[in-house]
Amino acid sequence: MTQGFDEELEEKEEEEKVVSLEDKKKRRPFAYWEVGGKTYKMKLTTQNICRLEDKFKTSLLNVLFGAGSVPPLSVMLTITQAAMLPYNHKIKYEGVQALFDKYCEEGGTQMTFMTDIFMEIYKVSGFFTEDQAEEMDRRLEEAKDQM
Repeated sequence: MTQGFDEELEEKEEEEKVVSLEDKKKRRPFAYWEVGGKTYKMKLTTQNICRLEDKFKTSLLNVLFGAGSVPPLSVMLTITQAAMLPYNHKIKYEGVQALFDKYCEEGGTQMTFMTDIFMEIYKVSGFFTEDQAEEMDRRLEEAKDQM
């Protein structure tokens, strides 16, 4: 009988497979919102997620799934503003509201905003695994087909 844990470690090393990060699917780095011919990059930072959770007194996943329906527009626009801030430092809430108005003038709706823009912010900000995001995309496409 040998002393220590060396033998167990050697056996474990032989069993482990090395998985390259390159082999894993990478999530897109940003969500994009094109309004009025301009494209806005969006992604929630950890700091902004924490600030939003303090503001709403709940997790952002509860904001998305908690009510069992579409989050209020004001909440979606507030989260969108937070996601825009790292790349559009001076964007104010009123500016996001004006962008949403322009988006609607260009043919967007609150539902398309939620499915095409808002959900993308969650996906690129690390709320879902790649498999979960793919399943969500499939379900959203099915929902769009039924509209």
